[in-house]
Amino acid sequence: MSSNHINNHNRQRYSEMTSHHSSINNNDHVYQVGKLTSIALLVGTTSLALLGCQSSPAVSSPATSKSMIDFSTADSAQSQAQGRAFNASLTAKSERYQQLFDQEKYPNTDNQAKLHLLAAIRQHLATEHVAVSQANYQAVPFIDPDSIDAGSSSLLRTIIEAYAYEPEDLDNDYLDSDSLYSDDNESGSNDNDGSYDYSDSDLAEASEETAVDEVSEYGDYDVIDADETVDDEYNYDEDGYDPDGYNEYGYNREGYDSDGYDEYGNAEGGILSGVSKLKPNTLLKNYETIQMAKQQSEDVEQGSQSTPSTGVIGQMLSMFHRTPEQIAASNAYQYQNLTFNSVSQYKPKQRQLQSVYSYDYVTPTISSSIQIPLAFDFNHSTVTVDPSAIMPIVALVNPENTPLPNQMTSHTVSFGLPESITAQLPPAVLYDAAIAAIQSSMAELAPEHFSAVDIRSDAFAKEVGASRAVKVYFGSKQSGEMIGKTLKYMTKSLQDYVDANPQKYPDGAMLKTALAKVQLYNKGYQSADVGSLLQLIEAIGPISFNQINYYYLDSADRLLAKQQRVNIGGDLLGSTTSVLNEVRYDKSSFNNHVLTPLLAESFGPNAKAAIDGNAWMAEQRQQKERLQTARDARYDYSGSSDDYNDDDYSSDYADGDSGYDAAEYDSADSQDDTDIEDDAADDADNRIGGQ
Repeated sequence: MSSNHINNHNRQRYSEMTSHHSSINNNDHVYQVGKLTSIALLVGTTSLALLGCQSSPAVSSPATSKSMIDFSTADSAQSQAQGRAFNASLTAKSERYQQLFDQEKYPNTDNQAKLHLLAAIRQHLATEHVAVSQANYQAVPFIDPDSIDAGSSSLLRTIIEAYAYEPEDLDNDYLDSDSLYSDDNESGSNDNDGSYDYSDSDLAEASEETAVDEVSEYGDYDVIDADETVDDEYNYDEDGYDPDGYNEYGYNREGYDSDGYDEYGNAEGGILSGVSKLKPNTLLKNYETIQMAKQQSEDVEQGSQSTPSTGVIGQMLSMFHRTPEQIAASNAYQYQNLTFNSVSQYKPKQRQLQSVYSYDYVTPTISSSIQIPLAFDFNHSTVTVDPSAIMPIVALVNPENTPLPNQMTSHTVSFGLPESITAQLPPAVLYDAAIAAIQSSMAELAPEHFSAVDIRSDAFAKEVGASRAVKVYFGSKQSGEMIGKTLKYMTKSLQDYVDANPQKYPDGAMLKTALAKVQLYNKGYQSADVGSLLQLIEAIGPISFNQINYYYLDSADRLLAKQQRVNIGGDLLGSTTSVLNEVRYDKSSFNNHVLTPLLAESFGPNAKAAIDGNAWMAEQRQQKERLQTARDARYDYSGSSDDYNDDDYSSDYADGDSGYDAAEYDSADSQDDTDIEDDAADDADNRIGGQ
C-alpha cells in the first residue's frame, strides 16, 4: 500500500469533515464532542495502518539494526559486527537488570546506609568503650486536636464501652410498664394527686404473692398453689431440683437461671461471662445510645446532662484517660524536671558491663536523686548491685536479720548463679550467643528500614562531630521479627555448642532435650510471624512497640552516638509518652560526668570487695535451721508426747486459772529462741549422737 495514496486519502477525508463541520451549528456542543472523538479515532486507526504497511527493512530503526543479526546477507564482516553489537547489548541489559535487583553488588542508598551501620555496630561491640546517656520524657495527646480523628474513640474502647453499657432505666422497666401505671390501666386508675388506686383483685394477688414469698423465706411451711401439681410430677429430688438441675423458681444449684443471671441480675462468671451471649445487634444498639448521649452532653451545659452508664469498667476507663490539661500539667511539673542518667563501661574481652543509673528530679526548690550501681560479669556468672536496691525486699522477707546501710562493710553485694545452673549452661556461652544473634538478626532486616539522614541541620550531630547518620525504624513488625530471628539464632548457637561438647551433654541431658524441643517449635513459624503477633497485640491493646533509632557515625564508620525515641501510650490512656534517650560514646563526656566517680568507687580497681551475697543467704538459711532445731529440742524437754493429752490440757486450762495464757506462751517461746538457742542446739546434737 502506497503511503502517498493513504496520505492523500486522509487529507481528502479530513477536508470533507472540516467543511461538513463548518456547516453545523456551533452551539451544538454535544455534536462537537462526538465529532472530535471520531476524528481522534480515525487518526489513531490511520497511524496503526501506517505502522503495519511499513514492513521494508530499509526503514528499520538504527538501534534495531545494531542489536539484531541480519541473516539475509552473507557478508561475514557485517555478521561479526552485528554479533559483537548483539553481545554488547545483552551485557548492558544484564548489568542494568542486576543493578535493579542485586543490592549486594549494586547497593542503593538504603542498602549503603545499612552496610555502614552494620560495620559500625560490629566494631563497637568488639571494642572496649564507655557510654553516657540521658533520657527525657514528654507527654502529648494521643490524637492531635487538629486531626480528623479528634473526638473519635479507638475500636477497643468502643467495644468495651458497648459491652459494659448499662441502661439507666433497666431497674425501672417494671415500674414504667403500661400494665401497672398507664392511665388506661384496667385494674387501677391514677388520681390527680399522683397516687394509684388498685382493684381488689390486684391487691389480693399482691397479698398472696407476698405471703408466699414470706413463707418461702422463713421456711415454716410449704405453700402449693392449687393450679400446680405435686413435686413428684416434675421429678424434684430431695433438695428440690428437677433432672435439669433447676428448682421450682428456675434457679440452679449455684443460684443462676437458664440465662446465666441470679435473682439480682448479676451474670454468672463475672464481667466476661456474657461475652458469648452478647449479640452484635445489642452491641450496635448500645453503641448508638452511648454516642447519642455523648453528643447530647456536648451540646448542653456541662453537668446538666449525665453521661451514659458503662458501669465499673467505664469508670475505670474514664479514670485512666488523661485530659489535655492533665497532660500539660505533667509536662510542666514532672517531666520537664525529670531525667534518667547513666554512665557505663563495657569490656567485651572480660564480658563485663558496669553501670551506674540515676533517677533525678531537680527543681529550684527540691532536688532528689536515686543512684544504683549495677554490674554484670558473665565470665564469673555474677551480678553486683548496690545493697540499697535490694535491702527493702530483703527486709520484707527477713526483717530481723536485715542489716542497715551503715552496717554494710562494702558498697556493693555480689550474687552468683548456682553451680548446678552454670554447669549446664555457662553464662559466657549464652552471652556470646546473644551478641552474635543480635548482629545477625539486624543484618537480615530489609534495607528499606535503614535510611541515610541529612545531618546538616542536626544540632546533636554537630555536638558529637558526626559525618553521617543512619535512621533505623523498629515498628511492631520489625521488633517482632528481630525477636524471632534472635531466638532462632541463639538456639542454633547453643545447639552448636552442645554438639561440640558431646561428653558434657550426652543423650538425655536436660539442656540438649530442651534445645531439641525449641528447635522443633522454631520450624513451625517464621520470624515475621512474631512481628504480626505484636501488630495484633498493638492493635487491640493499649501498648506500642514502635521506636526510632538514629545512629551517628564518623567518616571511618565508628559509632559516636545514638538517639532513641520510644513512644508509650494509647487511646485508653489518652496520651502518648515519648522517651528521648541520647547516648554518647566519647571519653570526654564520660570523664566529666558526675556519676563517673561513683562508678569507680563501686567497681574500680581500688573499690572495696563486694559482699558475698550467696554466703550471706546461706548464713541466713543456717540460722533458720538452727532455730528450728532448737524449737524441736525444747519441745522434747517436757517428756514424751504420751505423758499428756491435749484434751486433758484443754480441760485443765480452759477456765483460765493457770495464769499462763497463749500470749505469754508465745512471748516465752520467742525469748527462748534467743536465750537458749545454742544450748538447745548442742543438747540436740548430743542426743542425736547418743542415739
